[in-house]
Amino acid sequence: MPQPPPKKSRTVKAARRAPAKKAGRPAAGAAGASRGRRDPAADDHAPAASGAASAAPSPEADLATGSSAPATTKHSLERAIGGQVRALRRHHDLSISDLAATAGISTGMLSKIENGQISPSLSTLQAIAGALSVPLSTLFSAFEDQRDCSFVRAGQGLVIERRGTKVGHVYQLLGHVLRGDVVVEPYLITLHENAVPYTGFQHAGIEFIYMLTGEVVYRHGDQTYRLCPGDSLLFDSRALHGPETLVERPMTYLSIIVYPRQT
Repeated sequence: MPQPPPKKSRTVKAARRAPAKKAGRPAAGAAGASRGRRDPAADDHAPAASGAASAAPSPEADLATGSSAPATTKHSLERAIGGQVRALRRHHDLSISDLAATAGISTGMLSKIENGQISPSLSTLQAIAGALSVPLSTLFSAFEDQRDCSFVRAGQGLVIERRGTKVGHVYQLLGHVLRGDVVVEPYLITLHENAVPYTGFQHAGIEFIYMLTGEVVYRHGDQTYRLCPGDSLLFDSRALHGPETLVERPMTYLSIIVYPRQT
């Protein structure tokens, strides 16, 4: 007698009836497993893992600047010419439209020239120079890659007169540069026995004082500071300031004044 065929498993039937899941986001466990797998092909593009040894920075990057000041970039000819045109235009108190009309060019072109966005033709530069009443070479003068440097030997600072000279303060200028966006005036100031206090100094910029010898009570605004050798003071020099009490004379200190250069 033939045997009846075996019954199919309910589990198999259920699996067959279950609709296929649509492709989408993987389950949490699958996502975690996917993230945990290492993709060798992506190693070349992935950032170094935290704590891993990173590539050593280039020596040029380390030596580009010794401070938090941004590193200098190359000064393109277009930017140099544009900056010179803008400075001369402002010096003559001309608007962009005024200079453009006189030079016979559009205001849009002049604006691009001043921003260093285009390289103007020689005839255009000649027209601009003529409108500004300057030689053509003047427009190229800012491109000269010159960096000033000042060297002063010990004891040979230039003695100059300043406001404090009349009260016995001796000023030796220790350096000077003619170019740049800011003016830096480094002084070695000496107060001898005949010097008297003076707290009426007031000028634009920032001033830094470093005490070398002697002792002084220095006033800045409504505050006073007792300075001994090795002490320093940095302040906004628009407030009234100066030595209020000369505790120990003679005294010497470095005074470095920095303010924007007027163009």
